[in-house]
Amino acid sequence: MIKRELYLKKIRDLYDSELIKVIMGIRRCGKSVLLGQIIEEIKERGIKEDHIIYINFEDYDFIEYTEAKKFNEYVKSKIKDKNKYYLFFDEIQNVQDFERVINSFRATMNVSIFITGSNSKLLSGELATVLTGRFVSIKMMPFTYSEYLELKKEKNEKITDKTLEEFIEWGGMPLIYNTDNDMERKMYLRDLYNAIILKDIVERNNIKDISLLNRIIQFMMENIGGVLSSNSIARYLKNEKISTSVDTVMNYIDYITTSSIFNKVNRYDIRGKNVMATLEKYYLTDLGLLTLKSSPIEKKIGGRLENIVYNELIARGYEIYIGKTEKGEIDFVVDKFGEREYIQVADYLSSDEVIKREFGAFKYVDDNFPKYVITMDKINYSQNGIIHLNLEDFLLGKTK
Repeated sequence: MIKRELYLKKIRDLYDSELIKVIMGIRRCGKSVLLGQIIEEIKERGIKEDHIIYINFEDYDFIEYTEAKKFNEYVKSKIKDKNKYYLFFDEIQNVQDFERVINSFRATMNVSIFITGSNSKLLSGELATVLTGRFVSIKMMPFTYSEYLELKKEKNEKITDKTLEEFIEWGGMPLIYNTDNDMERKMYLRDLYNAIILKDIVERNNIKDISLLNRIIQFMMENIGGVLSSNSIARYLKNEKISTSVDTVMNYIDYITTSSIFNKVNRYDIRGKNVMATLEKYYLTDLGLLTLKSSPIEKKIGGRLENIVYNELIARGYEIYIGKTEKGEIDFVVDKFGEREYIQVADYLSSDEVIKREFGAFKYVDDNFPKYVITMDKINYSQNGIIHLNLEDFLLGKTK
């Protein structure tokens, strides 16, 4: 089992903290496994098992505790003394009024609390209001490329020139690599997709038109890396003889991003130094889901590479924006804990025209923060202070 050190190192110093540890991410990206790894580390520190309480709210054995009062009573029945208890609640969004119960535990008992959720708005409601300054959140992603390589080494599988291509095609869902059979992998991804659609979008938001939802998701998948708006999607649907309103599309996009299947990236005006509220881009949390779509559009390698770079940056914990310049756009403006970087992504620098376009994107950026062009090329095309990186080197943390 791969230890998710990328996330453990962010949370390890908080094991005994009164801050509530909130881990959010798409279904099956490994949140439950991460909780298990945290529990093992806590036990290694000498904490006895009877002072560790774990509930998975997607386990039918705990279905009765999705009612707030019973949840509260059950946990309190397990508290036998005044020593610290460690509380782990998986997929907490399934509990009614969980915010009040969690806050009550925090305020009245000697506990350290860890919660996970597949809903990206877990912290946008009452929990955020009552716990202002009392929680730390971690966004969890599927395997990064380096984690994928670690998995292959653990399984004694050979790493070849095709390894990166496999990762780009199948994504990083941990269980996808339990088999090398393409059909079984597609069945797994189809099951995952259906679970997200049904449980995290349709049931949670009482959606009636599932066909419309799927068409919007298809359009978003086909336009990865492109600027989208509710208006542009509504126009596309109208051309496809599908009648709907801009408001409905806007609501559906919100439901889709809330489920964590897509991440929304805002645009940032580099000259004006402000975040813009329109014309966002959307990237898939896991590229493997593209294998479910039959349209040839999603096979465009450029969008896939942008997506994989975006996911890597998010896994590292950075804030990402699309950069608007005076006469163009930069793929990513990266906030690295207060430090800034600019990144352009392309498949290959196949001609002088492409080189001029990709490196020229930084022409109207007049600061001295690092600037990168990331491609699949093996030859180094760095020029004029702009660093060219091979994609695989970037994914493995080699930045020079």
